[in-house]
Amino acid sequence: MTDRLYAVAAPRTERMCARDGTVLVADIWQPEGDGPFPVLLMRQAYGRRIGTSLCYAPPEWYAARGYIVVMQDARGRGESGGTFDLFRYEAQDGVDTVNWAAGLPGSSGRVGMFGFSFQGTNQLLAATQDCPALRALAPAMIGWDLRRDWAYENDAFPLRANLGWAIQLAAETARLAGDHAAQATLFAASRGMSFSGSTPVRPPILDLLRRYSHYTTWLDTPADDPYWASISPAAHVDAIIASKPAVFLIGGWYDSHLPGTLAAWRALSGHVPARLLVGPWGHFPWDRRTGDLDFGNDAITDIDQQQVRWFDQWLKDRPPATPDAPVRLFDMGAHVWRDGADLPEPQAMFHLSGTGRAAIDTRDGGLVPAGQIRPDADVPQSLTLDPWRPAPAQGGSFGMPVGPVDRSRTDARSDIATFTTPSLTAPHLLCGQVMCRFVVRSAHPSFDLHAVLSRISAAGQAYTLAEGYARAGPGETTVPMRATCARVEAGEALRLSVSLSCFPAFPLNPGTGVAPCDAALPDMTVTTVHIVTGDGGTCLHLPLSPAGE
Repeated sequence: MTDRLYAVAAPRTERMCARDGTVLVADIWQPEGDGPFPVLLMRQAYGRRIGTSLCYAPPEWYAARGYIVVMQDARGRGESGGTFDLFRYEAQDGVDTVNWAAGLPGSSGRVGMFGFSFQGTNQLLAATQDCPALRALAPAMIGWDLRRDWAYENDAFPLRANLGWAIQLAAETARLAGDHAAQATLFAASRGMSFSGSTPVRPPILDLLRRYSHYTTWLDTPADDPYWASISPAAHVDAIIASKPAVFLIGGWYDSHLPGTLAAWRALSGHVPARLLVGPWGHFPWDRRTGDLDFGNDAITDIDQQQVRWFDQWLKDRPPATPDAPVRLFDMGAHVWRDGADLPEPQAMFHLSGTGRAAIDTRDGGLVPAGQIRPDADVPQSLTLDPWRPAPAQGGSFGMPVGPVDRSRTDARSDIATFTTPSLTAPHLLCGQVMCRFVVRSAHPSFDLHAVLSRISAAGQAYTLAEGYARAGPGETTVPMRATCARVEAGEALRLSVSLSCFPAFPLNPGTGVAPCDAALPDMTVTTVHIVTGDGGTCLHLPLSPAGE
C-alpha cells in the first residue's frame, strides 16, 4: 500500500468535450510533487460536489496517496451539458472522460474508476469500450443486468425503491430545467410517499416522473426490448473481458443490488483479475451497525484502504506483499471476515413439514433435512393474501430500515407461514447462495412469493439473513434469495418465512392474472394458495455445513 503522503493542491475545475461536443465538468485534486500520478475517476449522477461523501473518504484523502482524483458531473447533471438519460451515455461519455483524464498534466496515463450504485455501474459500461488507459475498476453495489437485478426482482417491480429513486432524480432534473414548481411537488412527494392511491404503481405525480425521469420507461418497457441490453453491462460482458480491466467488486449482504454484484463476479472472475468483498451493510452507510445489530469494529468500512491497495497494484505496479484472497466475506454470526476462492453454492436441502397450521402457529411448520421427512408430513400449507392488510416489508433487503431487524412479531401474522428447524446441537456455517424451489397449488393464475431466511436466536428473535421475491403461478417456481454468510451457534435455529406480499416494497399481485404494475384497487382480491410440503414438495437449498471450532 502507498506509504508516502503528498500535499494536495486546492481543487480546480476543468471542462472537456465529449465526442458529440457536449461539455462535461469536473473538479480535480492533484498531489504536489514529482509525478507522474495515476488518475482515479468518479462520474457522479448527483452532482460532483457530493464527491465521495456517502461511503468513501474525501477526494483529497485519495490524492494524498499519490493519485490525481477527478470528480465529474455526468451528462445533464450538475454543471455538465446535455440531457441526462439514465445509463444511455455512460459507455461513450465514460471512455471519452477516461481518455481525457489519461492526458491530464502530471498523469501517468493510467486510469482507475471507483464509486457505488450508479457510479459503480457506469464504470462497467465504460469498460465495454476499447480504452487501454482504463486499467482498474472498483464497482460497489451495482446493477449488472438492469432489467433483472435493478428495475425488477424476478419479474416483480420493486415499487418503493424504484419510485423513491425516480422521484429523487426527477426533482434534480426539474431543478436543473428551472421548473421549480415541479421540483417542489416532487420534493414533497419524496417526504410523504404514499402507496394508498387507487393505482399505487402509477401515482398522481406520474406525468412529472414521465417528463423528468426514467420511471415510466422502466415500468412499461418489455423485458425483451433492446433498451435493456443498451444500458446493461451484462449484455456486453465479452467486451469487458476483452478490455481486461482489474475489477474489485464490493457488495453488502443487505444491499438491494447484491444480486447484480454477485452476477458480475460470476461473469468476470476467471476472465479478468477480479476480487469480491461483501460486508454486513445495506446500500449505505458501511458501518458496524445495520438494522438492530452491532457487528463490531471489524465491520466498519476499510474500503478506502482496500481500494488504494487495489489501485496501487494495478495502476502503480505495486502488488501487496501478501496477496489478497479472491473472495472476502463478512460472517454475520462470528463477526469476522472469511477469505476464500469463491462464493459457495448450496450444499444442503431442507423440506417443509407441518400439520397445515404453519401460518397460524409458528411452532407448527418445520424445516427437515432431505431424507428425514416423515410420510405424514406432506399436509399442504394454506396461505392467504388479504389486500386490506398485506404482509409488510420489514428489515432485510426490502424493508426500511434495512438489515437484521427482529421480525418475530411479523412472523406471528396469520398471513405468513413459518418453517423452523429444531435448535442446532452444534455450530454450523451458512455461507453462500440461498434459494427456494416452491411447489404451489392455487386456483389463481398468478400470485407473488416472498421468502425470508432468518436466524432464530436462543431468546427467540428472528434476524433476516437472506430473502427473495418473485412473481409466480401454480406449479413450480424457483425463488433466488440473497446470498449470506453467518455462523449459526448451537441453540439457535433457522427459519423460512413465506408470504404472498411484501408491501410496499412490491405492489400487490391481484391474483387475477392482471399484472401488479397495471392493477388498480378494484382489481384486488383475496388470494389463497397451498404450499406443497413433504418429500417432492417445496424445498429450501442452503449453503450449510458444520462449522469448525
